[in-house]
Amino acid sequence: MSDSTVYVIDDDQAVRDSLGMLLRSMGIPSRLFDSAQAFLDAYDENWHGCVLLDIRMPGMSGMELHRQLVDMHASMPVIFVTGHGDVPMAVEALRNGAFDFIQKPYRDQELLDRINQALSWDESHRSEENRKRALQQRYDTLTPRECEVMECVVRGLANKVIAMDLELSQRTVEIHRARVMEKMGARSLADLVRMALLIEEPD
Repeated sequence: MSDSTVYVIDDDQAVRDSLGMLLRSMGIPSRLFDSAQAFLDAYDENWHGCVLLDIRMPGMSGMELHRQLVDMHASMPVIFVTGHGDVPMAVEALRNGAFDFIQKPYRDQELLDRINQALSWDESHRSEENRKRALQQRYDTLTPRECEVMECVVRGLANKVIAMDLELSQRTVEIHRARVMEKMGARSLADLVRMALLIEEPD
């Protein structure tokens, strides 16, 4: 997780300094922001890691920032830091896609555990996204006819049935099927089905 960073957004300088020191002590890179707007102004879609976000801040609240990040399809997990009275808002944030929330006062180890879970999730999510992108690139190399054959194959249709449906010879279907397997890098029918399902997943 060498390129993973924790983005801390809190208007209280003492809190920012304390969290920055805690993260440094654990060898976790961090960037500190004193407002939601400052974070948004600097935000880059290629950032990786997680966001540690205070709910109540002057100007744009943590909730408002989270809504903007959701609208921007930002995938970094967001952990809300909440006071006791903010728990209903934090629960609402979870429904809107936040990763977790942690109540003040919290123990350092509890916070670090949540952060590490979020960083692991982000890394896993990125690996899946990269795999999906690579599969899509392979799929894009298929000819229109190979795409048709692949669609029939992953539906479980036999070569003979595919040949009748597409008005091809069975031998031609076999050739197309072999090319699909080769271009997609699939070792088995089950492998090809998994690939097709991943490609079809909405972003």
